[in-house]
Amino acid sequence: MNHELLTFVTTADGSKTIYNSEVGENYHSRHGALQESRHVFLNSSLIYFLENHSKVSPPGGDLEGAVSVLEVGFGTGLNFLLSADYCVDNKLKLDYTGIEAYPLTAEMIAQTGYDQYLSHATWKNFTEQYSHSLKGAVQIDEHCQLEIANCNLLDFESDQQFDVIYYDAFASIHQPEMWDMKAISHTLSFLKPGGVFVTYAITGNLKRIIKSLGLRVEKVPGAPGKREMLRAIQSAG
Repeated sequence: MNHELLTFVTTADGSKTIYNSEVGENYHSRHGALQESRHVFLNSSLIYFLENHSKVSPPGGDLEGAVSVLEVGFGTGLNFLLSADYCVDNKLKLDYTGIEAYPLTAEMIAQTGYDQYLSHATWKNFTEQYSHSLKGAVQIDEHCQLEIANCNLLDFESDQQFDVIYYDAFASIHQPEMWDMKAISHTLSFLKPGGVFVTYAITGNLKRIIKSLGLRVEKVPGAPGKREMLRAIQSAG
């Protein structure tokens, strides 16, 4: 990707996002990047999952018992940062994998200004380890492990299944291939029984695809600027 096609935009809540002129879309909502990430991916997904499952991290240093998250469209890292900060505050372990075909540079990540919304330690550890996480799993701190798979969605493979999936691809009007049966079924193959899939979007076609794959679909109030969003629950088996 030509990073010269990317420009910073200040959204309605004062937080920044990036506009990709090649795709014709922002990485986050112009109605508020921070509040969208908090509402869709933290509150309606990770916290929802934790409140409905007895997920307790052990006192040891390994990831046994960690809550595992797969994000499609890692982008600026905002969804990871909010999730990591929450897990650190609540003494939970987080095993996080992002998929990003076109990673931002460390310099662009540093310009997002997201440090003002996070603990100093979370931001510092992330920015120091970001480049390393593109090459393999790294321990961000004692609570969080991060790996960013630098590949297209359909090229992503893993033996791991995840508790939660954040689906944060560009909208279907710009990237329809990210919202078809092939892409969604591949993504959901990594979701554990009882796991939660969430995305900011909700369309009739998306609901039909996910229902056909056996998940229970829920309409959830959307972030500012969107009336509804989609959450889906994988059958417990």
